Amino acid sequence: MKKFRYSMQSLLVIKQKLEDQAKAAYGAAKLRLTEEEERLAALQRQRESYVEEKRRVMATRLDVPKLNRLQLAVEAMDDRIVRQRQNVKKAETALRAAEERLVESMTERKTQERLRENAFEEYRQEMNAEEQKEIDERTSFRYGVSEAEEA
Repeated sequence: MKKFRYSMQSLLVIKQKLEDQAKAAYGAAKLRLTEEEERLAALQRQRESYVEEKRRVMATRLDVPKLNRLQLAVEAMDDRIVRQRQNVKKAETALRAAEERLVESMTERKTQERLRENAFEEYRQEMNAEEQKEIDERTSFRYGVSEAEEA
């Protein structure tokens, strides 16, 4: 009995490797998005601390130079937050693109696996047919031998 050999096995292996690479790229993009979101949250916390300090200074005695510095710090943080939000959006876009590539590569791999399964099923049917043919030949040979011995 011949062994099953899928003629496009090398293509299936390539599709699996491409899927693994897409998974790695997706993981990296997800990690980058998480880092960018954490940076944004840190900037927002820092801005809030400047605003809170500004309130405390205004509640106690009036220190105009310190208030000016705090106001500049809040404005600078606002600018950094805007830039960081843009970075987060870029990371989200990169994550969506990586996810699309991953889904596409998974689909391609699954298609190749289905083709392989179909080819294997066809192989099994051929082997069963050959086996049945052999059994039929043996049966008819035995029947022919027993008929000849009786005569």
